[in-house]
Amino acid sequence: MVTAVRSAWREVPSAQVCRFAALALQEVPALAQEIFREIRRAYPQLPLVPDESGEPRALVGIRQSLEHFVGHLTAGPERPHVHPRVFQEFGRGEGIQGRSLDVLQAIYRLGVRLAWRRLAEIGQQVAIPAPAMYELAESGFEYLDGLVAESVRGYAEAAARQAGERLRMQRRLMDQLFATPVPMADEGRPRHRDATLHGPPEPGGPPPPERTVAPDRAPDHDDVPARGAAPAADRGDPRPLLAERARLIGWPLPERVAVAVLLRPDRGAVAPAVADGILLDMECERPRLVVPEPEAPGRRELLARAAAGWSGAIGPAVPLLDAGKSLRWATSAVDLMERGLLPAGELLQCTEHTEALVLLPPGELIEDLTRRRLAPLDDCGRTHGRRLAETLLAWLETRGGAPEIASRLGVHPQTVRYRLRQIRELWGDDVDDPDRRFELELVLRAQRLRGKLG
Repeated sequence: MVTAVRSAWREVPSAQVCRFAALALQEVPALAQEIFREIRRAYPQLPLVPDESGEPRALVGIRQSLEHFVGHLTAGPERPHVHPRVFQEFGRGEGIQGRSLDVLQAIYRLGVRLAWRRLAEIGQQVAIPAPAMYELAESGFEYLDGLVAESVRGYAEAAARQAGERLRMQRRLMDQLFATPVPMADEGRPRHRDATLHGPPEPGGPPPPERTVAPDRAPDHDDVPARGAAPAADRGDPRPLLAERARLIGWPLPERVAVAVLLRPDRGAVAPAVADGILLDMECERPRLVVPEPEAPGRRELLARAAAGWSGAIGPAVPLLDAGKSLRWATSAVDLMERGLLPAGELLQCTEHTEALVLLPPGELIEDLTRRRLAPLDDCGRTHGRRLAETLLAWLETRGGAPEIASRLGVHPQTVRYRLRQIRELWGDDVDDPDRRFELELVLRAQRLRGKLG
């Protein structure tokens, strides 16, 4: 059936087809102007964009599409069309302006309706049979679909380009947040958020985070200081630049933020479906999130759902300019997660694992202190030494008597009394010294976090 319908145009004598095409081509300039006027009347808000010659680009596109369609008639309506590239530009323009394609498609339909009205009149004038005109009408709507497809392609290209540009600006904002120097501290010295740039981390704190800029990503040209510009630490308050970069991506500057660091489930993992307002950088080996106002009601639950299937950690909520601190804690937690010292498979809250984050990252210091403070156990044997250590830790944590410690350890009180006498013999006056007791509790807690004590 389709073949029979499509053969109707070919049954029209070629002389008749040529006459129809010639008359239609003569009408193209005036018809294009008429369609353009109707579009301007129906959509007066549309901007007039001139081409290189100063003629409205819309009028040029209308004329080119009419000339192409009519010129194609002599080859047969079923032949594939090569649509004017200007229609990609129309779609691209809508994408750049942030508008949808709805209005553009409505304009195309208006144009096709007006064009068909005139072509139908010419068909009657040269006596084109009705079946052939029906076929021509079908071809016209297929041509419209092709024009729309060209515009959709241009629109998609513009959207992808804008999304890429927004991601680039977003990464620049995040880079600055993580490395932003703050104004002069109370001590009269500048403090810096990024310990990788300005010395070691704070004593007892987690190690500095990995570099914010991924190794395989070149820095943006905007990130390179201008010739003669002052160093970052000397340029004063960073907040105006932060505010400007945030404005460019439509991100309202929050009072407080928390930074999350994620571990990829696999290389092809789909990015977490985070809510609007959360900054996400997937270009790092460990993706990063900046969560504004993390203590807002429901924010924690939403973030946990968005990160389902991912492992990671979210640092504590901090003032905006302290984002680097939150990143540092989250990075430290993920380091421990990779070493099997913190549970994986979910988004951990650093504030719920303070003990592990304080005691485990400075491994060399804790190991040295462990070696010195637990030296009295060296000659006790592995099993007996572990039992004495567990008893000592239970006593340090509870300061209770033998019955309470026995209940905690699941042993007889007399066993606890025996062990406590041994502890007194091994450590002597150290168990009465507050500083030594504190150090003993630190190293024993660290041993328990590492799974060496029960």
